[in-house]
Amino acid sequence: GLMKDKNDFQLNISWFIHIHEDDIPLCERKTVTDFCYLLDKSKQLFNGLRDLPQYGHKQWQSYFGRTFDVYTKLWKFQQQHRQVLDNRYGLKRWQIGEVASKIGQLYYHYYLRTSETSYLNEAFSFYSAIRQRSYYHQVNKEDRPELVVKKLRYYARFIVVCLLLNKMDLVKVLVKELSEEIEDYTQRFNTEDQLEWNLVLQEVAAFVEADPLMILNDDNAVVVISNRLQEGGVPPLEQGMVVGQLTLADALIVGNCNNQVKFSELTIDMFRMLQALEREPVNLATQSSKPGTLEPNEKPAKRENPHKYLLYKPTFSQLYTFLSASFKELPANSVLLVYLSATGVFPAGRSECEGTLRCFTNRN
Repeated sequence: GLMKDKNDFQLNISWFIHIHEDDIPLCERKTVTDFCYLLDKSKQLFNGLRDLPQYGHKQWQSYFGRTFDVYTKLWKFQQQHRQVLDNRYGLKRWQIGEVASKIGQLYYHYYLRTSETSYLNEAFSFYSAIRQRSYYHQVNKEDRPELVVKKLRYYARFIVVCLLLNKMDLVKVLVKELSEEIEDYTQRFNTEDQLEWNLVLQEVAAFVEADPLMILNDDNAVVVISNRLQEGGVPPLEQGMVVGQLTLADALIVGNCNNQVKFSELTIDMFRMLQALEREPVNLATQSSKPGTLEPNEKPAKRENPHKYLLYKPTFSQLYTFLSASFKELPANSVLLVYLSATGVFPAGRSECEGTLRCFTNRN
């Protein structure tokens, strides 16, 4: 099947070869053909991610593995053959940035599915490289609004990752840059999504301001306190407690309030709860100049976080489906934690929107 796809794709790009000189060396033609095939295959696999089941732990792993494999080959290929691709294919820097952005999204979604915080660092590594190397810089000079939207979406995704890594100083810088990009975008193009992008800015500004408390050190510098479990920071067991009786294996975190600070589909209390169930991330890649060189099947030493589902304003059917799937796959002697934040009717004196915790166990 793959060979047939490749042969078909070679026919599809034949027009590209013909518009160049007839004396293009065969090896350079093959380089362009192979690059186009990898690029097309990577897009097919990435678009297929949305069709994967959102629940269950096993059904999606092999597909993610294939997608990572193709993107790894594509990223290395464009690095090794940059000059040929520049000259013969006309490779633009924004196209390199788009590949890097897709890899960042892959790592972020892999984090969401595995709850392994180290993959957040991998996503950050690629997103940061895009900004440092100005891959999207020339986009603003082209009269193509869809390219500018790619840049704006990249900023929004980068901000989410930085929020989850508690890089608040960088978040503020990125929000300022995003604001300037949106202003330039709306002035240059008569678009219908101006209100939508302004809402994105309002949401992230409210999210950052939702935690006004600042902690200062002896030098009056702001200290960012993480809600995650630090290495070596596990509290001692209370007297009489026995290790290993029950293990927190899964968590369902639901945000369903009518009016609540949120960014993307992450409310402020979902944001705090998910961090409380995670360990501090560690870097998987050893070389910052080569972001994302480690594939997701090369796992670090085992220190798994509880698996989590994040649901923003789900229907009852969705909530029931995820709850059933979680409990069905719960290992023996394990606990499923359910956090539900929803609008309800309460007696006088209680908040309209409060979070509730419930735990379910599966014993032998």
